[in-house]
Amino acid sequence: MTAPPENILVIKHGALGDIVQAMDAFASLRAGHPDAHLAVLTTKPFAPWLVSAPWFDQVIIDDRAPFYHIRARFRLRQMFRSGWTRIYDFQCSRRTASYFRHFIIFPQTEFIGKAHGASHPLPDFAGVNNRDRMVITAKLGGCPETLADLSWMGNAAHGLALPARYAVLLPGCSPAKPSKRWPAAHYAALARCLQDKGLTAVLAGTQHDQQAIDAVMALNPDCVSIMGKTSIDQISAVFRQAAAVCGNDTGPVFLAARMQVPTVMVMGSDTDPTMSAPVGEHAGWVRHDNIADVTANEVMARLSTLGGI
Repeated sequence: MTAPPENILVIKHGALGDIVQAMDAFASLRAGHPDAHLAVLTTKPFAPWLVSAPWFDQVIIDDRAPFYHIRARFRLRQMFRSGWTRIYDFQCSRRTASYFRHFIIFPQTEFIGKAHGASHPLPDFAGVNNRDRMVITAKLGGCPETLADLSWMGNAAHGLALPARYAVLLPGCSPAKPSKRWPAAHYAALARCLQDKGLTAVLAGTQHDQQAIDAVMALNPDCVSIMGKTSIDQISAVFRQAAAVCGNDTGPVFLAARMQVPTVMVMGSDTDPTMSAPVGEHAGWVRHDNIADVTANEVMARLSTLGGI
């Protein structure tokens, strides 16, 4: 008798850097469950991008409404009791642990995650890079480690007038962590170093990054800003065509690293490179406890070792 097809759900809400770091694990899941119906539970900003990805048959949006919202709670309960064979929890948050406690029928549904009572509990991940954590989680389910093929993304920067030769600077970061920002004066100085090498500095980010980008533009008006003009796929295309990328501990830097462009993350005491360094063949980082102590010359030297200038 033929076994019924697997019905697999993976939970990954975000943010962008976390989604990027999960891509190899996503590819590993598809390799390990080639004939399964594979769905991802994510948040609205990342749904269109994941719909385009080659790994998933279904993208489900979780608006993460408070649990006292009865209708939202009922929808979650119905979704989690839709006959999943196995659930992989790549988010591993208190919220997703509560999903296991309140909604998931065990043992009919296997659960691979941190939640107490999971059928496949995760090991101690202290000191393990975020990307590797999720790959290990996939391997616990018997999936082979697989490097994601990203040829499907970042193939056209539609509607953007980009210089012939440029490097991308990402001066912003999460508004909740302004201490992760390298000072605007240092970005302006780095832009001048790049300009001396014949590269235009292109400043990218979202509307949340406007203050940081405006500060760099004020100090170096020769920069070009594309702030707020790019989707995830468009910024991927911008990265593919760039000579180099430099930014703070922020999602787009992880994406640039996976586009195989020479990429440097500037870090301070808020970032542990053991856990959060960008992963890529041409990715690196420069760190001082006080992020303001990192110099433009240090970043240029690191980019040089990565083949970026």
